[in-house]
Amino acid sequence: MSDKSDSNPPKRKTLDLIGEKKAPSRRERQRKEAAQNKTVETAKREAYDPFAEEKKPKVRKTDQSGKKVLPSISKLLDDEDPAMVPTPAPVTPAAPAKEESPAADASDEKVIVIKPPIIVSDLAERMGLKSFQLLADLIKLQVFVAPHQAIEPEIAVQICEQHGFTFEREQRVKGGGVHKQEEVVAEPEAPDEEPEDELKLRPPIITIMGHVDHGKTTLLDRIRDSRITAGEAGGITQHVGAYKVEHEGKPVTFIDTPGHAIFSAMRARGADITDIVVLVVAANDGLMPQTLEAIEHAKHSGKTIIVAINKCDLESANTMHVKTQLAEQGLQTTDFGGDTECLEISALKGDGVDDLLELLALQAEVLELKANPKGNARASIIEARFQQGRGAVASVIVESGTLKVGKPFICGPFAGKVKALINDRGESVKSATPGTPVEVIGFEELPRVGDALVEMDSDRAAKKLAEERQGELRSERLKIPQKSRMEDLIAHARDGNSKAQLKIILKTDVQGSVEAIRNAVNDIESDKVDVVFLGAAAGPISESDIQMASSSDAVVIGFNVKVEAKAAKLSKSEGVQIKLYSVVYELIDQVREAMLGLLEPESREKAMGKAEVKEVFKVLKGRAAGCYIKEGKVHRKAHARVIRDGVPIFDGKMSTLRRFTDEVEEVKSGIECGIRLGEFNEYQPGDIIECYTLESIPQTL
Repeated sequence: MSDKSDSNPPKRKTLDLIGEKKAPSRRERQRKEAAQNKTVETAKREAYDPFAEEKKPKVRKTDQSGKKVLPSISKLLDDEDPAMVPTPAPVTPAAPAKEESPAADASDEKVIVIKPPIIVSDLAERMGLKSFQLLADLIKLQVFVAPHQAIEPEIAVQICEQHGFTFEREQRVKGGGVHKQEEVVAEPEAPDEEPEDELKLRPPIITIMGHVDHGKTTLLDRIRDSRITAGEAGGITQHVGAYKVEHEGKPVTFIDTPGHAIFSAMRARGADITDIVVLVVAANDGLMPQTLEAIEHAKHSGKTIIVAINKCDLESANTMHVKTQLAEQGLQTTDFGGDTECLEISALKGDGVDDLLELLALQAEVLELKANPKGNARASIIEARFQQGRGAVASVIVESGTLKVGKPFICGPFAGKVKALINDRGESVKSATPGTPVEVIGFEELPRVGDALVEMDSDRAAKKLAEERQGELRSERLKIPQKSRMEDLIAHARDGNSKAQLKIILKTDVQGSVEAIRNAVNDIESDKVDVVFLGAAAGPISESDIQMASSSDAVVIGFNVKVEAKAAKLSKSEGVQIKLYSVVYELIDQVREAMLGLLEPESREKAMGKAEVKEVFKVLKGRAAGCYIKEGKVHRKAHARVIRDGVPIFDGKMSTLRRFTDEVEEVKSGIECGIRLGEFNEYQPGDIIECYTLESIPQTL
């Protein structure tokens, strides 16, 4: 006996060391005694109820607190197994357990926030339960998953509600996660209306145009030399293309356009920023071909025209002859009772130059030219070239906003960053306000004349937008530009009762033929189409004619003339059609046919036959109507409508026309057939199926 009594304490001590448990307290010993007093029937009833733990408060207990150990899930499912015996485990009262449970404080947190995917083991850990306990709940909901698998948020809500928790789905942060939304980058649009308090006066932008050797360059040199100090005069570079002078403290910006190639290119791309056009005409020569072309360009751009009659100091000067020619072109001078300002100057001697600058400043005040210097910078390209050591350099005029060094921008399909700004005097500046001409350094590629330079928010946005535009250009590179063709039927969109327009540029061998052909074309009477002559002059078809036709979507017509080599090459690249004639009547007939081609033909219905629905049959796809042809004939490719009680209820194409089981093209009067119309299935006996065709009838002028 002594040996047994001596051996028991070490055994208890060994078990305590293995389990790392302390001796049970007095309260725990009382609980064990109370649990052992329960009847066998109560223990069996609890053993047969595998979900009895759900009825008890969800508290985390240690083994010493008497937690009941559940059998495996397979035994839990076998509720009717009589061999199933309860695992000996004392039952713990709920009230005292709450006082000692380490998880009691955590149970007060009734809201569980978790973001998808919702893993079973993670959810169980948040709820303070074991994974197998949640698996038992999921089995009752007919959801069979493993602890490491995810469940739907709706299932998680039900599970949490069963255990007294509230489930909230965590929202993902915008832009976070694996699935990143595609960022949309767009060019900042120019506002339609600027705030009045932010608008400031800007310098007028003036383009001087005229014929070669009429003194245009001399006038520009005179303005430059007389309005810029001697130290700055040499700093003006000829390749800038624009410069700014001051008259009585007010700045004026001039665009140097030898000929008018730049002006035409800017208009062709919709970026013409010129405010006033100064037309230089030599008093001894009068209006010459390039002068007439300059007038046409200025008229179509809708800009104010001021005429400067140069070389008035020569003995052969005839200003009255020049004014008469201007009146023939629709430019009635003020001394002739018109509204076109006209000055007599001498660019070589400087006579009248001050009056011209004063008139330009006055005209600028009348126009009230304003811009917002605080908005996004927008500028227009007037010249571009490659410079050694600088790369792509462009001369621009700022339209709105303030262009600053270091700002990213987009220009056409290319992105860039302003690395340096050089003014018209060759000096580096940090910024350029509206109406100021500057050279911009920092283009990735050479921009096109007339493109708009727009400031962007970041380099990343500018490069992304440039990639998108370059991708669009690559996809359209193989497409041929569609221009007007005299033999094509052009679908012209019109609003209300506005007329369609046929735009023509006419070139003939002599001036007399110009007037004769123009009068003959204008004599073609039409209430639906107007013929507009964008240009009509004597001489060969030049490169400027093709540029004008490309920008206006016009047709170039030549009568007994030749096409210059450069013009022929440009017409192919721009997709402009050139029509050459030697017989005037053929030319007039072609113009009349082109006018007719602008009008869409009218559609008119032509009845073919009628069929009466006798019976409705079910077919594999929907229903078919068994019909009897009452009059005319029914064709399979014709249009048809279903009429019930005199009211059309369906109109569409015929999909099936059969005689017995054979498909036929048409069925004539007095014969029965089967008809199906598109997806229509609501046939009723007595319906009338009316068959008709659509005829296109050409309109008349």
